[in-house]
Amino acid sequence: MDKSPAYDPNQAGKIDQQTAGNNVPKSGERPDQGAAPTSDNWSTSPERESMDERPMEAPDTLGAKHKHPILAQPPEEFTGLKLSKPAKVAAGVTAVLKSGAFAFSEDGPVRGTHALLKLNQKDGFDCSSCAWPDPDDHRSVAEFCENGAKATASDAQSDPVGPDFFAKHSLADLSRMTDRDLNNAGRITHPMVLRPGATHYTPIEWPEAFQLVADELNALKSPNEAIFYTSGKVPNEPAYLYQLFVRQFGTNNLPDCSNLCHESSGAALSNTTGLGKGSVTLNDMYEAEVILIIGQNPGTNHPRMLTALQKAKRNGAKIISINPLHEAGLLHFKNPQDFMNPIKALGVLLGDGTPITDVYLQVRINSDQLVMRGLMKCLLEAEALNPGQVLDQGFIQEYTTGYPELVETLNNTSWADIEEASGVTKAQIQEAANLVAQHKKIITCWAMGLTQQKNGVYTIQEVVNMHFMKGAIGIPGAGLCPVRGHSNVQGDRTMGIWERPTETFLASLDKEFNFTSPREYGYDVVEAVKALYDGHVKVFMGLGGNLLSACSDTEFVAEGMRKLRLSVHVTPKLNRGHLVNGEMALILPCKTRIDIDMQKSGQQFMTCENSMGVVSMSKGVLEPISDQMLSEVAIVSGIAIATLGERSTVDWVGCTENYDLIRDYVARTIPGFEEFNTKVRHPGGFYLPNGPRERNFTTENAKANFTSTPLEKHVFEPGQLVMMTIRSHDQFNTTVYDYNDRYRGVHNERRVIFLNPKDMAERGIKEKGLVNITSHFAGQERHAEKFIAIPYDIPKGNCAMYFPEGNVLVPIGSVAYKSNTPTSKFVIVTVAPVELPVGTQIPTSDRVAVPA
Repeated sequence: MDKSPAYDPNQAGKIDQQTAGNNVPKSGERPDQGAAPTSDNWSTSPERESMDERPMEAPDTLGAKHKHPILAQPPEEFTGLKLSKPAKVAAGVTAVLKSGAFAFSEDGPVRGTHALLKLNQKDGFDCSSCAWPDPDDHRSVAEFCENGAKATASDAQSDPVGPDFFAKHSLADLSRMTDRDLNNAGRITHPMVLRPGATHYTPIEWPEAFQLVADELNALKSPNEAIFYTSGKVPNEPAYLYQLFVRQFGTNNLPDCSNLCHESSGAALSNTTGLGKGSVTLNDMYEAEVILIIGQNPGTNHPRMLTALQKAKRNGAKIISINPLHEAGLLHFKNPQDFMNPIKALGVLLGDGTPITDVYLQVRINSDQLVMRGLMKCLLEAEALNPGQVLDQGFIQEYTTGYPELVETLNNTSWADIEEASGVTKAQIQEAANLVAQHKKIITCWAMGLTQQKNGVYTIQEVVNMHFMKGAIGIPGAGLCPVRGHSNVQGDRTMGIWERPTETFLASLDKEFNFTSPREYGYDVVEAVKALYDGHVKVFMGLGGNLLSACSDTEFVAEGMRKLRLSVHVTPKLNRGHLVNGEMALILPCKTRIDIDMQKSGQQFMTCENSMGVVSMSKGVLEPISDQMLSEVAIVSGIAIATLGERSTVDWVGCTENYDLIRDYVARTIPGFEEFNTKVRHPGGFYLPNGPRERNFTTENAKANFTSTPLEKHVFEPGQLVMMTIRSHDQFNTTVYDYNDRYRGVHNERRVIFLNPKDMAERGIKEKGLVNITSHFAGQERHAEKFIAIPYDIPKGNCAMYFPEGNVLVPIGSVAYKSNTPTSKFVIVTVAPVELPVGTQIPTSDRVAVPA
């Protein structure tokens, strides 16, 4: 990278200070989102003409651990289970103490405190965990949650994982460490290579690493023999360059973590509202009169959302929670921020906190669709008794199509079917409907509890139907709120990380960079894994993430990974996905958002898009622990230069030396990013265009489309249960920080399964007894051995396990209708007790798993 960009950083992104704050909406106002057209992928791309619907053969889940010395699943050793009563209050004193403990234990009080004080601040860095938005206006000194503190401490860790570490530990040894111990080992400091036949990673210089990737890519018979995976942790700038490099290389094989989480949201929303994103702002949450939270556990997965819910409650909002488990964050909340208020501090210490849920519907797994139909049936009945007072007939007539067909569908759905499948009574649904009927400022939030269901797309479409009936969209305090998981997963899709790009987007790339983008659709995650298994893929590159542990059917994924010629992992820390490889592998250590990123033009910043469409800057604050760690931008550019050479017109060197150049590229190719460098320097960033937020429905017919969804009745064989995978409190996505699930009362252990006590009694399973679990799909069986049974308040006929431990049971061929998302929230299983020798006891001490 010896040439400099023809670019003047002094002229880039100058701010008009008089207009710097104009994008901040006041309470009750809509944000300024510009005049650009709404940019979305789902809304303008046709559905696939064909999809790989093969169920695929079940892998040998029991024999794999004996056949392969490098384990694809976490080790089976127990770490010492202790149980306590599930919590009824989230956050509070314990969360404050835990946040501080994580920050200080990893990197000392000075470095840790400095990082936390800059976390989610307008002049600091964006949290690398969840995508919940930051306030537009005032931000507190501690604008983070317990999980944000854990993620920050993990990113800031100064323990080195370098050549000496890899020389000491073989891949087989590393695979016998727990996922927690792999993550907590430290930051990777040097590029490492696994050469053919080797058992250990060894050091490699950056130029050789780039050339190795280039040689393997350029030796492929077709660009489609390579797969380029992306994690939602990747900021906008490297994501944009990554998709640009991949398309100039010649393929659309860009599967990403969206395929595994909110793809169902995009599929449901694009054809109904015209935008595969939510339509609300954080201020809308405060204005709402009724908030529905469906298939989401904010106390663990999006803790800062509890602050918004608390504020809404104090403003008079009613909250309806629909979930198979009673989660602490949906019951009561003690806001740690209240400790800073002398008047409120005592109440936080002594009281029960703010009650969150007014109506709690404990629904059976995968039956939310029926509950929503029941709710709408109640609204129809109320409208018949009070014409014009319950439903928004004006909105329905002016903006929508398909309403008569929906009414017919609702009338043809019996209450007997609703109650039988959902486990929720008509009276309970009526109680929730009474709240909805009285108000118009309604927001519905959902997460993977819906999107990973078999009928997840249809369930979300029913949510949309209810909002259209009420006219509860496009007005302050009302709208749709899919709560994204990883912090920039929504931004990556906006940047073009998608296997099915629109013609409009590809044409803009072609014009800007003078090449012809591939038009053939690429692989999504499920199709990519099937192609790996078939041996059709030779090179896998992961820009962050852990596909092995994130995807369903762990051993199936592992078998595909072992057939690769080369795996390339761009990552700051170790995970299990770096251990299961084919002939060769590279680990390329990258900086995180917390690291100061100095390039030729000075310190750089990057940008992220949160769940509500706000794009803001993120600027590192800590010195990197090694000069061998490169930025993601530099790594992508280095590989692109080595691979494409003179074939590319992109100024890869200039993009690395000054990220403003990347943002100028984005501004010219993606609607909504005009004057990107200027707008993103406004404190707090800027809102992207959002048609549904203004009742501008950019569907093909320019209408808000009601949907009459199909309904499948599932019949189970005797003894079968429906299992879902969930997160523990001490993890974020596949990253495990510790073994505890404090709110559910599970401590120092992850190999557990939550069961209804009646289901346990019917099967002769004792509390803390060992069980084996078998999943059943298309005549196939998959097995998971030696899990500890825990009686829990979960609907009869349902059970739950943590992921990634439970992923081995989720069939790769079991996917949601339309979105092709793995059905991690609908797995049919049987559970059987394990007979232990007399005197055998499961460890219940405080010992931890022994590292290799």
